[in-house]
Amino acid sequence: MDFFGRAIIVVPCLDEADYIQDLVTKLDVEAERYGLKIIVVDGGSSDGSQDIVAGMAQYNPRLVLLHNAKTIQSAALNLAVAEFGGGYDYLIRVDAHGHYPDDYCAVLLREMEETGADSIVVAMATEGVGVFQKATALAQNSKLGNGGAKHRKGAQGHWTDHGHHAAMRIGAFKEVGGYDESFTHNEDAELDCRLTAAGFRIWMTDQTFMVYFPRSSAWPLFQQYLGYGRGRAKNLLKHRMIPKARQAIPLMVLPVVAVALLASVHWYAVVPAVLWITVCLGYGFWLALKEGNRYGPLASVAAMIMHFAWSTGFWLQLLGLGGARQDFPS
Repeated sequence: MDFFGRAIIVVPCLDEADYIQDLVTKLDVEAERYGLKIIVVDGGSSDGSQDIVAGMAQYNPRLVLLHNAKTIQSAALNLAVAEFGGGYDYLIRVDAHGHYPDDYCAVLLREMEETGADSIVVAMATEGVGVFQKATALAQNSKLGNGGAKHRKGAQGHWTDHGHHAAMRIGAFKEVGGYDESFTHNEDAELDCRLTAAGFRIWMTDQTFMVYFPRSSAWPLFQQYLGYGRGRAKNLLKHRMIPKARQAIPLMVLPVVAVALLASVHWYAVVPAVLWITVCLGYGFWLALKEGNRYGPLASVAAMIMHFAWSTGFWLQLLGLGGARQDFPS
């Protein structure tokens, strides 16, 4: 393949000591084979992640460690491109908290060449280890947890307007200004809005994928989806967009729960919340029966946490509560 030395692999990292060494070691096989550069951009890890990467970099000229003072992923990608993007054609984004096929980079770069796409996005399968993580993975892989998002469940290769970022032409990335660093979540969807508006094309590949490991307990999962909700609202405000149907349904969860607090005034107020809980629990038991997966009932609980957190984050951002709402010029 004729893409030797034309791509940088960027790995945003924050407290990933349990994963980063194995990930870099795996990526380095393709980096050495195809002349790629691996850039780990650390956002201030306190668990030894930086020391691990720095130690590996001493013996590996293909590996670079950068310090990301802004801590967030959007800034990490921008910093890597600013420092090392010159002379390279492609950016490959690899999340530290994930697992990738052995030929991940090669497939992405081949797809970039063959499709002529400006950005390649991939399906994201979710797997777990502990009980709660396995239940959360089951929820996130189901329509109950992902609303049928194609980048969550996979689909035949097709042109799209959004997906999980995997590879991108650095020229397109720079032309639209890179990631918006005011976004701590949903920065990928926001960038996709600007890419498509500028006429760049996004290809959802079915030739490779990534495996994601979700949060392993309820509170971190809630915080994650609270941020996702905020990010989605911020994106819609910035680009004057209307939520899609699969986003509008969980958007109503917070209002439904809030109305349920009026049950002391009239018992009808609790009906919508009871219906939501019943549907979620019913879907979880259906998953258990359909797939023979004993984590189905707990998956419904994980899904309810995700729904409630996402909806709460969305409304907080929309109403400017719990943090400053940012308005954007037209």
